[in-house]
Amino acid sequence: MSVSIDFAAGDLSRDGMCVLRGALDPATIFALAADLAPSFALTPMCRGVFYGHRTRRFGALLRRSPHAEALVRHSAVLAIVERMLLPWCERIALNLTQAVEIHPGALAQLPHRDQDMWAGPKGSMEYLVNVMWPIDPFTHENGGTRLWPGSHVDQDLAELLEKDAVVPGLAPGDALLFLGSTLHGGGGNLSDAPRRGVIVSYCLGWLKPFELQWLVYPPAIARHFSPELAALVGYAQHRPNLGNVEGQCPSILLGESVPEYLGAIDALRPDQEAQTAAFLIGRRD
Repeated sequence: MSVSIDFAAGDLSRDGMCVLRGALDPATIFALAADLAPSFALTPMCRGVFYGHRTRRFGALLRRSPHAEALVRHSAVLAIVERMLLPWCERIALNLTQAVEIHPGALAQLPHRDQDMWAGPKGSMEYLVNVMWPIDPFTHENGGTRLWPGSHVDQDLAELLEKDAVVPGLAPGDALLFLGSTLHGGGGNLSDAPRRGVIVSYCLGWLKPFELQWLVYPPAIARHFSPELAALVGYAQHRPNLGNVEGQCPSILLGESVPEYLGAIDALRPDQEAQTAAFLIGRRD
């Protein structure tokens, strides 16, 4: 699997996008879709040009279906995401889980880069990686995601020609990965049926996520997650000491009982621990 991850990570770095064919058993996607069906039926259409007046969107998928974890914690996807993001962070974090249903008559979405939600410098680092998991087959006709390969290289290009966009054909079980620096947008749905898909997004662990994971999954919910999933949604510190609760890892909140008084505990990177130890030895000398 490491070879396939190497190739996929290389494609993602070069083109700003890549596709993993057959990454999941379609049965998992269909089971997830069945769990999400009531939310698709009851969620109102979006308001606003960007989200789309003929589009439904909702998040908190880990709360709506146990099958969502198979997408969020897909081992090959996580390995590729970490290749892209770990140069700029100590750990990655879940940025959002979102289901999208684009209805017939929906217009094409404004091309955009998802990293632009953060105001930091662009072009020298990557902020996030998106993963699109189709529930229905994605085609050009039904509003499949449009992407501009190579658009991540020059962050000053605000708009590219529509004819230069590609719409990867995707089947349930496939995964489309693209960088937050890649220009993209949902397509217009020219078919006579809705097009459904799920977006799972990962960001640098020190960023404020698009979907506030700690509110979406408060301790009463997150304590039923696996430790790895709980850490991914934010119940872990980003060293040094970022995102703590009373100076301790926020996973302390997932226990059956939380002490009223907590003592702060260092959470330093290895290089910082070594620097601190050298400093203390120097003082003794």
